[in-house]
Amino acid sequence: MTNALDIRLENRLPEIHRLATLVEAFGATHDIPARTIFNLNLALDEVLTNIIDYAYPDNATHEILVRLTLAEATLRAEVVDDGPPYDPTRQPDPDTSLAVEDRPIGGLGIYFAKRMMDRLEYYRHEGANHLTMVRLMTQDTVPET
Repeated sequence: MTNALDIRLENRLPEIHRLATLVEAFGATHDIPARTIFNLNLALDEVLTNIIDYAYPDNATHEILVRLTLAEATLRAEVVDDGPPYDPTRQPDPDTSLAVEDRPIGGLGIYFAKRMMDRLEYYRHEGANHLTMVRLMTQDTVPET
């Protein structure tokens, strides 16, 4: 049984649904808790929606790679896109204490991804953005109190 899966997507919003189905199957194959898969899919949805909506002003077809790996009780989802350099880990968290009508538009997607995962890491390499979202599986086996 392989502990890695590469998924190639086009930069179209309907591809996010296809990805979610593949992530769920990966989770079922590796006995990953449903809550972890839900959180990962939510984080991936937010990140990919931002990439698809903002990274490609040329309206051409681009490929986005999502690589899932599970090793040593750590689930990683790396998203690789060829959009302009953008490091979402450097974006400040929105002020969630403000009323909805007083908040500036935007910024919640990355905030949700940060909240759903244990760590986000970014680097740029050979013209591509690499965002890795990390979830430590040990946290998902601890009963909620």
